Amino acid sequence: MSTKPLQHLTKNAPSWAGEMESMLDAYKQAGGNPNDLNSPEVATLVVSGNEVLGSHSIPGVHLKATPIDNGVRAYISVDPGVLVERPVHLCFGVIPAEGIQQIEAEYDIGEEAHVQFLAHCSFPNAVKVTHNMIANIHIGRNASLIYTEEHYHGQTGGIEIHPVSKINIEEGGKFTSNFVLTRGRIGFLDLDYDVIAGKDTIVELVTKAIGSGDDRVKVMEYVRLNGENARGLAKSRVAVKGQASSEVNTTTEGNAAGARGHMDCTEVISDQATASNNPLVWVTHPKAQVTHEAAIGTVNQKEMETLMARGLDEEEAVDLIIRAMIR
Repeated sequence: MSTKPLQHLTKNAPSWAGEMESMLDAYKQAGGNPNDLNSPEVATLVVSGNEVLGSHSIPGVHLKATPIDNGVRAYISVDPGVLVERPVHLCFGVIPAEGIQQIEAEYDIGEEAHVQFLAHCSFPNAVKVTHNMIANIHIGRNASLIYTEEHYHGQTGGIEIHPVSKINIEEGGKFTSNFVLTRGRIGFLDLDYDVIAGKDTIVELVTKAIGSGDDRVKVMEYVRLNGENARGLAKSRVAVKGQASSEVNTTTEGNAAGARGHMDCTEVISDQATASNNPLVWVTHPKAQVTHEAAIGTVNQKEMETLMARGLDEEEAVDLIIRAMIR
């Protein structure tokens, strides 16, 4: 275990220093604070392409990462009963304009452990970049995990990302996911969640994205409320403009007594953009309940006129309304 993650050198010092500097700049563009990576009290993992630039564990939190073809395989665990006071910071990215990054991650949150992860993924120069993330997440009994993931993809739209997460939550566990992609261009986002929720669990999936140009947003969410009194919320806020498109597909199953699920999707379009929402309710127990609400439309005309009367042009007004909705 290193005491300072930035001193965990994986290459010769001059080249490592240059690449680390680029990654820290990219990390900042994605919304992260590089100073957090320097604290010996914070567990961190920094990956550029298939290079592990920094890895730092703390008592109760263990991070192991090894290079693979075009990426990294990571195993991250939290010991049972541990309350992690400060968020675990993860940084993934590709600095060159072209490249492929494959991340294979296993997360194991022990019984009655409580932890928050902040993941920042940055691809600032992407022209032809593919990022694949396959995550298997296990949350033990009465444990909780809050996973916040923020992305920055640069301004060209030359990237495809395919994050796939399979989450298994044991009795009394809680999982909260916040996925945010609201800076720069998106390129192609293909987001896939598959959640199995046991007895007395809570699941919250929140997705926020803003697309422009010819960006494409595709969200697939599948929540299986298999345990008694399981609770699930899938909430999407997506805005697309230009020739961009969005597609949100959410399925929630109510398979046990007292299971309650809700799907809430709002998509805003402008210019020639298109959007679709496809909620599917599947209930197999008479004492379970699943509901949904969806709205697709343009920005509020009265709000836009009010902002324009205060000096904003139409594009600025639309952008402000959209960002307020996303927040």
